Amino acid sequence: MSAASERFVPALGLGNPHLQTLWGPLWRKTTHIDRERERLWLDDGDFLDLDWHGPHSANAPLVLVLHGLTGSSNSPYVAGLQQALGRQGWASVALNWRGCSGEPNLLPRSYHSGVSEDLAATIAHLRSRRPLAPLFAVGYSLGGNVLLKHLGETGSASQLQGAVAVSVPFRLDQCADRIGQGFSRFYQAHFMRQLVAYVRNKQRQFQHDGRHEGLATLAALGPLDNMRTFWDFDGRITAPLHGFSDAADYYRRASSRYFMGAINTPTLVIQAADDPFVFPHSLPEPGELSASTRLELHAQGGHVGFVDGTLRCPGYYLERRIPQWLASLGQG
Repeated sequence: MSAASERFVPALGLGNPHLQTLWGPLWRKTTHIDRERERLWLDDGDFLDLDWHGPHSANAPLVLVLHGLTGSSNSPYVAGLQQALGRQGWASVALNWRGCSGEPNLLPRSYHSGVSEDLAATIAHLRSRRPLAPLFAVGYSLGGNVLLKHLGETGSASQLQGAVAVSVPFRLDQCADRIGQGFSRFYQAHFMRQLVAYVRNKQRQFQHDGRHEGLATLAALGPLDNMRTFWDFDGRITAPLHGFSDAADYYRRASSRYFMGAINTPTLVIQAADDPFVFPHSLPEPGELSASTRLELHAQGGHVGFVDGTLRCPGYYLERRIPQWLASLGQG
């Protein structure tokens, strides 16, 4: 940490990493902002929904915001960042990964931690819509992993002027193990319920729409019962749906840690050492980072937490630090 103003200090009473992690989904007040939805049709016939906020100026800086697993554009950290960027006079657009906007997507496939092709399609679309706007991206958790993977895959051709990744599961295999330990099994159980519900909702929609080929593809995956771990779900659902041989193959090919050295875009990574989803040894070593990447590792903060201030008047460090850092790129 290079300056005291950049350091995160948790709110008194919220020093525990689980309280930090749970504050947003359980206790944060809803952020209400005006947004316009756009449907982006993909080459494979599926769609992504984009939620726009902020000025319509052709050259106003534009930030693409990427949510985490089982989240959406309505996740508190997404709406909060969009509000903060709007106050700065910047435009933003929140991407809902396939099937996450409140409506099942049209194909059996879904989204996952390595789905950088959908991110690349979105970036290309935004570039065509606002060619004069400086374009940045911010990804949280799964979204951060996808973003870093994209940056490493594309190198100097990322089409982004800067990027921020928060609470990244750098090694998906190790994170699948970590979330099965101690209190973190609470999060694992939550994610399993949400992920299975995601597939069941799609099955019901396919049945209603008469999409028999899609139904057959999902049925071939087998029953959705007794999936308790990420290894279970990713081995039985994610891998076969997306062309991976098994969960280990998916984790190996999608983990962002293996792409970090090839990043050429100015990139800030914000991570907490006490993240209950991520082992400390899962973080990349300094020698694995490219010259354009800065890792800010805080002692506390949980997973996409970083709640400071007081319990009576909580503050949201990420919604100050991220706009500040992005603005510094423009000034530079």
